[in-house]
Amino acid sequence: MKTKVIILTLALGASTCLLTAQDDNPPRDGQRPLSREGGPGSELGGDGSGKTEVLTDAQKEQAKVILSKYDANTLTAEKARAIHEAFHQAGLRGGPAMSDTIKAAGFDPDKLRDLAPPPGQAVGRDRRPPTSRRSGAKPESREGNRAQGGDDRPQPRGQEARGQGQYSIEQAVSDRAQLNTIAFDGLAFLTGDFGCNTFLPPGKVADFCGFQYMRDVDSNQLGHNTSFVPRAANNVLYILSDEQKAKLVALAKEQETMLTDFVQKRFPLIQAFCRQLEGNFPPGSAGLSREAVMKYTAGLYEIDGLLSYRRAEVLGGIVRSLTDQQKEYLARMVFNNSATWPELKDQIDKRSLTHTAHVAVMTYASEMFSWYAGSVEADVYFCPERHATYFGSFYMKDIPAMGNANFSISTSLTGDSGEAFLAALTESQRKLITGLVDQQRADLTEIVKTRSAIATELRRFMKETSVEKDKVMVLSRRYGELDGEVSYFYAAAFAQVAKTLTADQKRTLLKLRNLDAKFICKGAYLYSQAIATPEVPNTDFLLAASAATKPASATGAAAPEAAKSALVLRSPEVADGGQLPKDYTGDGAAATLPLEWSGAPEAAQSFAVIMHHIDPEGKAKWYWLLYNLPASTRSLPQNVKDVGTLGNNSVNGRTEYAPPHSKGPGAKTYVYTVYALSEPVRLEVKPSEVSRDVLLAAMKDSILATAELRVVYSRLDGGTGQVGSQDQ
Repeated sequence: MKTKVIILTLALGASTCLLTAQDDNPPRDGQRPLSREGGPGSELGGDGSGKTEVLTDAQKEQAKVILSKYDANTLTAEKARAIHEAFHQAGLRGGPAMSDTIKAAGFDPDKLRDLAPPPGQAVGRDRRPPTSRRSGAKPESREGNRAQGGDDRPQPRGQEARGQGQYSIEQAVSDRAQLNTIAFDGLAFLTGDFGCNTFLPPGKVADFCGFQYMRDVDSNQLGHNTSFVPRAANNVLYILSDEQKAKLVALAKEQETMLTDFVQKRFPLIQAFCRQLEGNFPPGSAGLSREAVMKYTAGLYEIDGLLSYRRAEVLGGIVRSLTDQQKEYLARMVFNNSATWPELKDQIDKRSLTHTAHVAVMTYASEMFSWYAGSVEADVYFCPERHATYFGSFYMKDIPAMGNANFSISTSLTGDSGEAFLAALTESQRKLITGLVDQQRADLTEIVKTRSAIATELRRFMKETSVEKDKVMVLSRRYGELDGEVSYFYAAAFAQVAKTLTADQKRTLLKLRNLDAKFICKGAYLYSQAIATPEVPNTDFLLAASAATKPASATGAAAPEAAKSALVLRSPEVADGGQLPKDYTGDGAAATLPLEWSGAPEAAQSFAVIMHHIDPEGKAKWYWLLYNLPASTRSLPQNVKDVGTLGNNSVNGRTEYAPPHSKGPGAKTYVYTVYALSEPVRLEVKPSEVSRDVLLAAMKDSILATAELRVVYSRLDGGTGQVGSQDQ
């Protein structure tokens, strides 16, 4: 039986138990709980939670096995460090039971601790918990060690820019860490299914606040414990004013829809990867299109960029408004030692919010501390499995712990399972997996640089009211392209391995999956919340077709070679792949969507915009045709008027915008396309006779570049539509 360590399966909404873990014995109303000295070295001295740590017989036996390799009489600091590291890797945590086990093996736990502090504990570090100071007392600060935000706030103690122990960006992208992660992904993908692959810890979204780093370097060993998020969050919420807390609540409610949009947009990509594995291609297709995958993930990461930008904007505003007293409190909280954070009851009334919004508030509050107390280096840091998250490894690793606070997972699961997976392959199969390390190297290097640029820009919000949103969005799209390319490499290699697996190998891999039958996925996941299997839009566009069968373009017009440009279309109201707000449909105000574009070719003399939808029968329906927009046009406001020329629509035939109604069940995808043209459109028919086909034919030879914005709309039950419409 492998020894295990409790993991945090949710940073933003996985399970109610994570945000109620400390409600078992809450302090009485109005009572400030005393913080506990559990501190660094929790393998021997407790976890700081005040609760007795119980060891199973198997865990006690494993501790004895580790200690049996050493002689208590000749113990050195080097050997003590090795013992601590072995305990840590095995997931053994401290308390009286652990001390008794060490004594029973003939060792002195105090001597073991004194010879060498456990991983992450600095000798002599101030571990005092935050306590009330006398009025007017100044917090301690270290000369020349100001926080990265650039202001004069007291520096929270314990921050280390270069990483603690093995935790650094260099370690995360190292060949060994990446190979273990890739192999674990391969095992999960080849033994799982679509539903398993949709599972995603929400902490992997908009992660530029240094929270992952703070978790990994916590010397109190609570970084992956269910109490970690609420412990950090409640301390922040405790000191915030009602006005400051209201901003976090408003942000949670504001971002709830976009967070859902993000995870739903992953579904088509995951479906396409499954089709690659199964060899389920459309006619004439050779498999996944790298270009299409990268373009799609660029849109996905645009949502991530919008979430990150807005989050930093709100958190930065709160940071700028902190009082000296609030700063003093935060300065007493050590960044990498959660033992110095008092245990407080929930500072937000859960009944006033939806579960998702409440979890978001707790997440934002905890991230505010890691961001405020951290550094750019902490913000850039990521764990090895941060990218290419579409292959089911998070499900395989985390699902047994969901809703089970007493369940533990081996800290060596990824490495051990990955090595076993590689060992089960033939040499040629193994090379397909190990070769991915070199294949993705350039992308990972650029990912680190891109994250650094985004994190640096977002940190400016701590001092400024606005930063360059366009820069963040361009970087975010590039980040998405890089993640898409890495994911494409993985999907292609895993599918190649699958083609040559023998029946014996398949049985071996299923055993390595090591999940009970009760963990068979019966649907899908919205982050880590189980849902019914969703209706996924057609994914043929992600699978390349041969030149003989490939359609002219997704928009129905052949784009010339010159069309390859940096033209990008976006909307301030919805990200690419996101949910179209109701106001822009027939169920709302029926307004036209505001649009913005950039990167147009210098030779562009005119622009045109088309909004269309392809129905289940493959027929195109169009809602908005606007052409002969001036060359200087780079945006269209909501309900645009008096610019360009309107064509007709397929809903009622009139020369106007026809809002979609999404008739029938399931989500429908609508595509906005902007065309950069070398000359204005010349037509010999009246605007009322200009259909989508007529306009596309007229533009065919003058298209310099195109860009698309895809949105999704699901009509709510009881929604009222336009009388006589048949959509759509």
